[in-house]
Amino acid sequence: MRELPQNVTPPANGDANETEHLYSRRFVLSGAGAMTLLGMAGCSTSTLELPQFQLDDTVTGSVRPIRPAISVDKNVTGPDVMYASLNDGGFEVPAVPYQKVKPEFRRQIVVNETGEAPGTIVVHLQERKLYLVQEGGDAIRYGVGIGKDGFRWSGRANIQYGKEWPIWTPPPEMIQRKPELVKWQNGQPGGLTNPLGARALYIYQDGKDTGYRIHGSPEWASIGQAMSSGCVRLINQDIIDLYSRVSKKNPVVVV
Repeated sequence: MRELPQNVTPPANGDANETEHLYSRRFVLSGAGAMTLLGMAGCSTSTLELPQFQLDDTVTGSVRPIRPAISVDKNVTGPDVMYASLNDGGFEVPAVPYQKVKPEFRRQIVVNETGEAPGTIVVHLQERKLYLVQEGGDAIRYGVGIGKDGFRWSGRANIQYGKEWPIWTPPPEMIQRKPELVKWQNGQPGGLTNPLGARALYIYQDGKDTGYRIHGSPEWASIGQAMSSGCVRLINQDIIDLYSRVSKKNPVVVV
């Protein structure tokens, strides 16, 4: 037991509780004073280790962000602006009822998870999405329609060149499947009903035309579907945006 101070008279029975309270308070105050003195003396953590108090000593400035910050782009805004009607090349491109397009297939900026270098166009067939990789860890993502089974292509290639309001010429095998297309065997002029839409990017591999294109489409409802003859198609407003961002020699990866 802790001895009482020699200069204090032991309490009578009736004063026991009051005295115990006095000593307890003195003990707490003396302990607090000791801790204060230790702090003033500049104790090292070898004497008082922070972990025993379960304190977080992480410096906030040293915490790295979970992912890069998403950039701001003047052409990636609200869908009512991005998919509004516009006049392009003398054609009045109609507005897209974007409410009927799944949000995941609308133009947007996302974190680049493709692993590809900036400037690369990545088409993910299963996702039905196209990514244009940006500097700083971002990618601009567009919804796409792809070819149906038996008409798909995948691999690495390059954009050889691009055209605005391109002429579409159906290949002979397509004319055989759809004889009504024979009227366009010498080419359908560019326009609002042209299957290539407002723009076309021509994919070449090892200097040879693959026959596949990244192009626009007046059929916005086909985005997210697999129903074409192999090409990758975007909403006309989206292909106009994508076309403005590429150098016509960008690498293309279709997976």
